[in-house]
Amino acid sequence: MANRLPNLLIVMTDHQRGDTVLAEHPARTPNVERLAAEGVTFTEAFCPTPHCCPSRATFMSGLMPSGHGIWNNVLNRQALRTSLHEGVRLWSESLAAAGYAMHYSGKWHVSAEERPADRGWIEHDATATEKLAHGRDWEHFAEFADAPEPAERGEGEVLVPGWRADGRYRLYGENRGNAADERTTDHAARLVRELAGSEAPWCVYAGLVGPHDPFIVPQKYLDMYNLDEIPLPANYSDTMEDKPRVYQRMRSDRFGQLSEREVREGIRHFWAYCTYLDDMFGRILSALEESGQAEDTAVLFCSDHGDYCGEHGLFCKGIPCFRGAYHVPAVVRWPQGLANPGRRVDRLVSLADFAPTFLELAGLEVPEGLYGRSLMPFLRDRGPDSWRDALITQCNGVELYFTQRSVLTKQHRYTFNGFDFDELYDLEKDPGETVNLAADDSRAGLRRELCAKLMKLNSEAGDACPSAYITVGLHPWGPAEAFRNKPS
Repeated sequence: MANRLPNLLIVMTDHQRGDTVLAEHPARTPNVERLAAEGVTFTEAFCPTPHCCPSRATFMSGLMPSGHGIWNNVLNRQALRTSLHEGVRLWSESLAAAGYAMHYSGKWHVSAEERPADRGWIEHDATATEKLAHGRDWEHFAEFADAPEPAERGEGEVLVPGWRADGRYRLYGENRGNAADERTTDHAARLVRELAGSEAPWCVYAGLVGPHDPFIVPQKYLDMYNLDEIPLPANYSDTMEDKPRVYQRMRSDRFGQLSEREVREGIRHFWAYCTYLDDMFGRILSALEESGQAEDTAVLFCSDHGDYCGEHGLFCKGIPCFRGAYHVPAVVRWPQGLANPGRRVDRLVSLADFAPTFLELAGLEVPEGLYGRSLMPFLRDRGPDSWRDALITQCNGVELYFTQRSVLTKQHRYTFNGFDFDELYDLEKDPGETVNLAADDSRAGLRRELCAKLMKLNSEAGDACPSAYITVGLHPWGPAEAFRNKPS
C-alpha cells in the first residue's frame, strides 16, 4: 500500500474558534493537540465569510464567494443564491473521477439544489440538504401570538417581544449528547474500519454540527470547567462607539441582556462543547489507528467559522468583521508525506487553500483561476517561493444584507462597510480590535494603500467592480486605485 495515493480523513466542526485547538488555550482538546504534535498547525487560518454556507462552498471549491456564488444561508427564504455558479467544480468530483472512494456523513450546507451525491460522494446520512429547512414563516409566529409573554428572562436567554426566547446555552444531561454528531461520528469510525484493505484510496468526510449555538453539552464536559476560572475576554468592555451602529445594536439590544456571569457561563459551555467534540474526534482517530491505515492517511481537523464568544460583548457570528468569527482551526497530520511534525505555520491561510491541497495530494492538476493555493509546500516543510501577504474576506450579510469587504495582513485589518463608516485596526498594538483608526488623518496613506490592496485582490477573485453611482459608490477611493503602480 506504500505506493498508493494517500487516504484522506476530514473532520469539520461548525462554529469553532481557531484558538480553541491551541495547546495554550484553556479549552481541553487533547486529541486535536495530539494531532498537532504529530502534524502541522496552521495558526493563521481564516474563513472567507463568518457564515456556514459560503465558507463550506469555499472549502469545497477553492473559490471565494464571488467565484462560487454562495453568499449566505441557502436553506431559507433570505438566500441570495441557493446553488453554486454554473461550471464550478468541487475537489470531491475530481477525486472521485480519479478513483477515490468518497464517503460523506454529516452537515452539507453548500447548496440547496444539490446534495453530496451530486458532487462525487457516497452519502451516509447527510444533513442540511433540504430547501427552506431553516427559518420560520409568518404562520409559525401566529401560532403563539396570544400566548402570555414571559414575565422575566431565563438563565442565559436573550428575550425580545414577539420572538421566542433565545437561549445561549444549556445541558443535555449526563447521559445524552448531540444525536446528529454522535451518528456522524459512528458513521465515520465505521467507514474507516470497513475501508481497511481497500485497493482504492478513500476520502471520509465527517461534518459535525457543534459547537454551533446554542451551546448544549453533556454535564460531564461542563464539570471539567470551573466558572470562577473563566475570564471575560480582554475586549469585553469595548463599547464599540467608534464602530458601525449595527455592531453596537447587536450588543446593546441583544447580548447586552446577559450579565457578566452569564457571558462567562456561555464561554464555559462553549469550551465544554469543544471538549465534547474532541472526544468524538478521538473516537474517529482511534478507529483509524486500529484499522492500520493511519500511516497512509492524511487527516484534517478544521471548522467553517468561529464565534465571538463574549468578545466585544458579542456571541455568534455575522457582520462584525472581527477575528473571533473568521479565525478557524486547521490541523493536518500525514505520516507518510509530512516533514518535521509538530510544527506551527503562521502564514495567512484560507479555507480556499484546501481544495488545491487535496488535488495535489491526489496527484491531480490544480486548475487555474482558484483563489486558494496548495499548502503542500508547508506540509513538506520547504516553504513556497512566495506566499500571500494579505487575505480578503467577502460578506454580503447573513439574512440582513450588508456589503462588507476586508483585507487582512499580519499588521492591519481594513474593512470597507457599505452600510456605515469603515474600520482600520493595528493588529500588532491592538490585537483585540478595540480602537478603530479609520478616521485618524495620520493613517490616511495606510488606509488608501489597504483600500487599493483590497480592491486589487477582489478583482482577482472575481468580485463585482464597485458601482460608480453616486449613492452607492461609497468607497473612500475608487477601483482605479487597484491598478496604480504605487498607491499613495
